[in-house]
Amino acid sequence: MKQPMNSERKLYTLCLLVEDVYGVLSQVSRLFARKGYNIESIVSGATDKLGIVRISIELISDGLMIEQIAAQCRKLLSVKAVKILDENSCIRREIALIKVRAEERSARDEIIQIVNIFRAKVIDVDRSCLTIWVFGSQEKNSALIGMLEDFGILEIAKTGTIAIERGRSTIYDDSKLKEEYEYGKNVL
Repeated sequence: MKQPMNSERKLYTLCLLVEDVYGVLSQVSRLFARKGYNIESIVSGATDKLGIVRISIELISDGLMIEQIAAQCRKLLSVKAVKILDENSCIRREIALIKVRAEERSARDEIIQIVNIFRAKVIDVDRSCLTIWVFGSQEKNSALIGMLEDFGILEIAKTGTIAIERGRSTIYDDSKLKEEYEYGKNVL
């Protein structure tokens, strides 16, 4: 007998391995739009396999909804693997660039001290502002932004969240890259 799915809504990360073909990101995002699912964050980038791209999608969902969207993603021909990651099973990180007002030397010194505490870096210095680079969890980045708000934030640019499963398990464990899945596509 199947266990009932958890109806509690929480943050999930859906990781997909897809063929690096024209329009694949659009195809995946259209699937979410058609089903009425809101994407909180979406990031795509190269993997260790030539011609394969990893897409990380964050969404707030319940257990049933995340299983349904994962199943829909698996049906797309260009999708090679789908892995559902929840908050407890993965490491999540994002990058933020923060431009903050620093017109006085004392303000610059104080900002640099705060930046060092957060293990961030000052990547650009101007007489009137500093640009900071920070890599970390959403909580860490938000905390740094909160500390810098007192100085006057001029601009923020953030990436979406990237995620990878903790431990030895990988996205390739659930991959259609395995030979038995490829057979069906080759005979079509």
